[in-house]
Amino acid sequence: MSVIRIGTRRSPLAMRQTQDVADALAGMLDRRVQLVTITTRGDVDAAPLASIGGTGVFVSALRDALLRGEVDLAVHSLKDLPTAPADGLRLAAVPARADVRDALVGLTTAQLAPGTRVGTGSPRRAAALHAMGRGVVVVAIRGNLDTRLQMVRDGQLDAVVLAAAALARLGRDDLPVEPLDPTAMVPAPGQGALAVESRPALPDDLAHALAMLDHPASRVAVTAERAVLAGLQAGCSAPVGALASVADQLVLNARVWSRDGLEVISGQAHGPAASAADLGHSLASDLLAGGATTLIPTQQPELKETAL
Repeated sequence: MSVIRIGTRRSPLAMRQTQDVADALAGMLDRRVQLVTITTRGDVDAAPLASIGGTGVFVSALRDALLRGEVDLAVHSLKDLPTAPADGLRLAAVPARADVRDALVGLTTAQLAPGTRVGTGSPRRAAALHAMGRGVVVVAIRGNLDTRLQMVRDGQLDAVVLAAAALARLGRDDLPVEPLDPTAMVPAPGQGALAVESRPALPDDLAHALAMLDHPASRVAVTAERAVLAGLQAGCSAPVGALASVADQLVLNARVWSRDGLEVISGQAHGPAASAADLGHSLASDLLAGGATTLIPTQQPELKETAL
């Protein structure tokens, strides 16, 4: 493997994220690192994510290329990964996590008034916006980050809600940006984190470099958050938020909204970092016992991740 080929989506954000990983690996290895762009179903189908499968639409094509040996690694936004394991692949690294928060772009929360048009493609963000009780009109949108920002610049929308990490990675700061309190707008599980996937067998130097790139506290946090999602049997398009922090112990918060934001079920758990997955599943059980089942819409099946 004289050249390390890293698969990425074609969007500017995906390529920026992947280039960051490529640069880090190139700094540790005496190899050339090459980005290979791959189009996913989520990039070409403009329909709402839930209607085209939701979970996995941005990762399946990358995983297929990895399984076929067309690329050596694949980089994803970790929140896009299905919670079910992918046969023949492993999560080789979770780099240090960026800002976990959502951000309101175009207005501040103090400026939100009844009738304000706020765009988002996320049922979780939409539900949390409704739960604020400001009477905003939530507009369902699709498109990459720049497309969404242009909707505000053109006056099609008054504001949009985006991931703060995405804005920072692309340096988009020409519009007002207010990071939102993650205790109210609880982030998506894995938000702000990247996932580097590989096949199980790797050359020793690449395996070592990936181990160095892995950030243990970030991996523990996203493991707990994704376990909540798995325990709820909810996909990445469900109105579910989860956020873990790791200090002396692991503290995990999760929230489930109804689609209209009028009903909210929240929970918290804490325990040792070594029990991250168990803690997430336990908190999911508590949320289900508290009535979360009635708030989570029926999910489309996860896209098959092993088809070549």
